[in-house]
Amino acid sequence: MKTWLITGCSNGLGRALAEAVLGHGDQLVATARNADMLRDFEHRYPEQVRIAELDVTHPETAVRAVAIAQEAFGGLDVLVNNAGYGMIGAIEEGSAAEYRPLFETNVFGLIEVTKAALPALRSRGGRIVNVSSGAGISGSAGYGYYNASKFAVEGLSEALAQEVSPLGIAVIIAKPGPFRTAFLGRSVVLAAKELPTYAQTAGMKRQYSKRNDGLQKGDPAKAAAVILKAVNSDKPPLHLPVGAVVFDIIDNKVATLKHDADAWRGVASHTDFEPALYFETPID
Repeated sequence: MKTWLITGCSNGLGRALAEAVLGHGDQLVATARNADMLRDFEHRYPEQVRIAELDVTHPETAVRAVAIAQEAFGGLDVLVNNAGYGMIGAIEEGSAAEYRPLFETNVFGLIEVTKAALPALRSRGGRIVNVSSGAGISGSAGYGYYNASKFAVEGLSEALAQEVSPLGIAVIIAKPGPFRTAFLGRSVVLAAKELPTYAQTAGMKRQYSKRNDGLQKGDPAKAAAVILKAVNSDKPPLHLPVGAVVFDIIDNKVATLKHDADAWRGVASHTDFEPALYFETPID
């Protein structure tokens, strides 16, 4: 039996994963900015679950949630950094008031929760699941700010994995594609400024979000089952694509990288200093 702490359990993938964890018989500290949205977990799983208010932009709430896990269940085995949201808009359209809070939640909040949980995880050699996205693999017009936040999660997680692996902790970067959650609805911010210049690029993402909200093919319960299986694996993957779309994104990204590297290798790889030439001075 493992003890989990999951951020962002009020809806979407976080709620689906909470259901999967509790259905598996594990223990859970379920968190959300509004803990009242999680009361049903207490009624259905009174022995297995504790709920806590956790706003990732307020580090002290993460410290309290970890303390609850230790007090109620004696420790912590798995941290899932799931809380986050999206933003759609061209780079020129986005304002600091829109993109800075995005990074506070998706990147800096994840960092603070991880730091709060690491001492407890070290004592058990646990797992950290950082929820990235297919958008953390390849950038696309209209998702630039969201791409940047998830690229940051990817790089941070790869470095973290190397730091904590000797301590017995495994890091999993979950990369879900489009799943039927609130991501295209209330979990995404549209840049207030909309410039006609970008109607056929970033503007297409605005239209996509309106047309596809609630119609995504992905089943969050199936995504949760994949993550649960990875966490319980003896050799969990560092990179965990979730959904067929993400495998296509990876294949395209690898092909593009290889194409550009092959095309420019002969020119761009020869950038070292030339070897110094030494001459022996004859001694009289």
